[in-house]
Amino acid sequence: MKLKISLFLLLLSVGFGSLQAQEQLLTKEEAISRALEENFGIKLARNEVEIADNNQSVLNSGYLPSLRGLAGANYDINDRFTEPEEGDDFRQEGVESNRYNASINLNYTLFDGLGRLYNYKSLKEQYYLSQLEARETIENTVLQIMSVYYELARLSENARVLREILDISKNRVKRAEYQFEYGQANKLVLLNAEVDVNNDSIALIETQQQLRNTKRDLNVLLNRDVNTREFVVDTTVNFISELELESFIASAEENNVSLLQVDKNITLSEYDIKVSKSGYLPSVDLTGSYGWNKNRSGASAFFPGSTTTTDGFSAGVSLTWDIFDGGRTNVQVQNAKIRNQSQELIKKQIKKEIERDIANALGNYRNKLYILKVQEENVATNLNNFNRSREQYKLGRITSIEFRQAQTNLLDARTSLNLAKYDAKLAELQLLQLTGQLLNVNL
Repeated sequence: MKLKISLFLLLLSVGFGSLQAQEQLLTKEEAISRALEENFGIKLARNEVEIADNNQSVLNSGYLPSLRGLAGANYDINDRFTEPEEGDDFRQEGVESNRYNASINLNYTLFDGLGRLYNYKSLKEQYYLSQLEARETIENTVLQIMSVYYELARLSENARVLREILDISKNRVKRAEYQFEYGQANKLVLLNAEVDVNNDSIALIETQQQLRNTKRDLNVLLNRDVNTREFVVDTTVNFISELELESFIASAEENNVSLLQVDKNITLSEYDIKVSKSGYLPSVDLTGSYGWNKNRSGASAFFPGSTTTTDGFSAGVSLTWDIFDGGRTNVQVQNAKIRNQSQELIKKQIKKEIERDIANALGNYRNKLYILKVQEENVATNLNNFNRSREQYKLGRITSIEFRQAQTNLLDARTSLNLAKYDAKLAELQLLQLTGQLLNVNL
């Protein structure tokens, strides 16, 4: 039975090794590049930018005239009874008459109090605002993708550590079997070793399941087949220099996307004030038309039937000025000014919040780097302790329980190091997002 289990584990390890060989490396750059093209949230954001681009076109500005064509036809049939003051009454039945008309009408606003001008400028600013909103969506999506990517990297490294730990535990079982067969150890030692193998196997299986689930999460973000699993991720992590980070923080106010958005909203509110003030001024409209009319009337008691056709051009200029509109324009101007003041207050609030968030993120990042350094030292210490314990265990100077404790300590240290490494990188990415540099550096 033990021989069958050993053969099964051997085949499983060989099969897993073959699967690993077939897996393709998905780099961080490839993941982000695909997300920029395929992620649903980014696609929706780009659609909004395209709509804003259409809105800022001169075709939506009101600067172009409108040209409308009209045409119509009428047909009448009536019975007519005429009672002249002198002579006999005259009755007609089925008297027909027709009317036809067609025209082309031109309307153009020459001046509208400059409201059209500021509306057009406002549409331009709304387009730039939509670009900033799309950038914010991209930043959030990239941060989300990298969070999942690094979680996948962490689980991959944990799985590798657990496989190494499992191999060590299997060797313990073999050693315990030999010791038991030759009477150098009791059955309890062997049972404890087998229990440890089972526990290590369960931990590895659970980690591998988490790995598969996380791969599905990444596949959804990259908009590809959810069950795609034949890939691995890059587990290397590089951190930017302290000098470069300080320069990013110094220029955060000019690059943070939230602050840039509120600046655009302030500009838009200023245009709203000017648009509202246009109601104080008159508007001048130009009209022009070319028309054609044809009337055919039936004969009457005194006149024969006739057909009349007319065509020609007409043009006109009109001026409209709401000298007093009940105070509506004044209310609109006052409300627009209040909204502008609100945007200024929002900017001050966001600026304070960004300063706080950057300070918190920087402190968190430096703390994570310190933890990473401590964990690296901790791994070195535990590795040294494990190697010494293994030698002592082989010499029979320590028990299997003591050796297992050294093994467990090393496992905890290595998995904690993996967690610290990727936590530090994610803390750095969050700081880069706050400084507006997330899309400008190599991740």
